Amino acid sequence: MAARRTAAAGSGGDTESSPLDAFVPLDELMPWSVRPLRTGRAWVSGPDPVALRARWERLAAADAAEQERLFAPTRSRTPHTSVAALPGQSTGTARFARTPGPCPDPVRILHGPYDEQWLLPDHRLIDAARPELWRVADEHQLFAVEHSCAPEDSGPALSVTALLPDGHSPAGRPGRIRPLYRRPGGTEPNLAPGLPELLRGRLGGGTDPDAFAPETVLAWILAAARPAATGLRVPLPADAEVWSSGVALGRELLRLQSRGARGGERPRLPGGRRPYVRAALPARPTELSYDAGDEALVVGDGRISPVPAAAWEFTVGGVRVLELWFGRRAAAAAGRMPEDAVPDGLDAVGARGWPREWTSELLELITVLALLDGTAGPREELRAALAAGLLIGPAELRAAGVLPVPSSARRPASVLGHQEEGPEGQFALL
Repeated sequence: MAARRTAAAGSGGDTESSPLDAFVPLDELMPWSVRPLRTGRAWVSGPDPVALRARWERLAAADAAEQERLFAPTRSRTPHTSVAALPGQSTGTARFARTPGPCPDPVRILHGPYDEQWLLPDHRLIDAARPELWRVADEHQLFAVEHSCAPEDSGPALSVTALLPDGHSPAGRPGRIRPLYRRPGGTEPNLAPGLPELLRGRLGGGTDPDAFAPETVLAWILAAARPAATGLRVPLPADAEVWSSGVALGRELLRLQSRGARGGERPRLPGGRRPYVRAALPARPTELSYDAGDEALVVGDGRISPVPAAAWEFTVGGVRVLELWFGRRAAAAAGRMPEDAVPDGLDAVGARGWPREWTSELLELITVLALLDGTAGPREELRAALAAGLLIGPAELRAAGVLPVPSSARRPASVLGHQEEGPEGQFALL
């Protein structure tokens, strides 16, 4: 593999370096990261919010012995566990067995990189809900999520979402979750201190306040991040034109992955290429296939077209995204577990067939995957430009004092003066 040139700090000279040595670990550029959520029980999340409410009602109405069985206790959570409320949620903190309270409104989450699902936001039901993420989840926040990549994967190695992500990976190890901002209100960016200033000094940007704003830097990271054995690594260009083209690509990736959140335009294919339902989907479809000749997705007796082959073949971690998405909903529609496992307890509660909303979500997912595949060419062009140009490497960041990041940057920021309800109704300042 060809050596990559790195801009030497303060000299303007070039040094030979291996590609990975010239890249900067994502863990240094966005130092605060959080492990994935761990629910501990499958029934607290799923694709259908109606089913989640039905499960809650059955659990809350059950007698003590049945409630214990349905709850699916773990070492972290049982019906008798008393915990603090989730930040921003008004659920109870008394022991569930004693005072379940009303069912909380399910919240939208991102399950894996492309599957939007629902979660019951009650801390008493979730083994590891990661409260530090809930504290900073607001209308300004964006979350970057790493996910395992296989060589044949169609999309980028990093996902960005405006929803709270669970960090689940379709295959391989779960990925770390990196909020863009460390505090609510879009304040204190989760970037290496001094990084935007260094980039402005090296690449210019004039008086444009957005040239190296946190979301701009995130867009570059999204476009340029590469998988490595030790985690994602990011090349930083020393060329302003390469930076600008990468940022433009990253903004498009961000718009597609976040489905137009934060004021962006929702993804749409051009006229004549938009997928439509050509034959109604059955109430409980069990099979999914692809008709390449007609560019049709066959859902039981139903058909959707046109569906580009690239959308059907789109993979993450070696797993085909559309098949995985459909399998979860086909199981839920029939009251089964994925992969035909026999449900035990609440997982089978609430099955109501295939609701209309899932068809709309499927059409949007096809659109997103097709448009993401369309960014493959620009991503390759960016790789080629980076291979041919100078990079701002770790040595220069260390010489400028950007690296190493202070240990405080790897910890959650405190939210002083904010009250949160603790176990059994107590309060604490965080």
